[in-house]
Amino acid sequence: MSDANVALMKRWFDEVWNQRRAATITELFAPGGISHGVAEDGSDLIGSEAFLPFCQRFPGAFPDFKLTVEDAIGHNDKVLIRWSATMNHTGDHLGIPATHKPVTLSGMCLAKIANGKIVEAWDQWDKLAMLQQIGAIPATAKSANI
Repeated sequence: MSDANVALMKRWFDEVWNQRRAATITELFAPGGISHGVAEDGSDLIGSEAFLPFCQRFPGAFPDFKLTVEDAIGHNDKVLIRWSATMNHTGDHLGIPATHKPVTLSGMCLAKIANGKIVEAWDQWDKLAMLQQIGAIPATAKSANI
């Protein structure tokens, strides 16, 4: 089952993020599915109807967002995806005026799959680096000792 689950998650990342297919969200995300680590306020998103607005706002700020799945590992009902992305901040949809600056990101997602649907997902990506790259938050000076 883990091969089918890995394929499902690769499809999710390609169709939802690269192709911007909203229908894939309702097709692959369970009605009561839980998404941790995506909402701006730190809350959990429950169900596809809660996840959909985020998937519309993010590309509204970064219309050329391109995500690459770097690694995909499946075990039983869980899939771990490590991804990278490139984009340019040319839209205002996250409440920050467009800066036209390039951004590179990376992150990971651990998803639990049941009956061909994502029932829970834990996302980790470097939001601070994104905000620093677009100039919304000053970048800190790098320490010479690190």
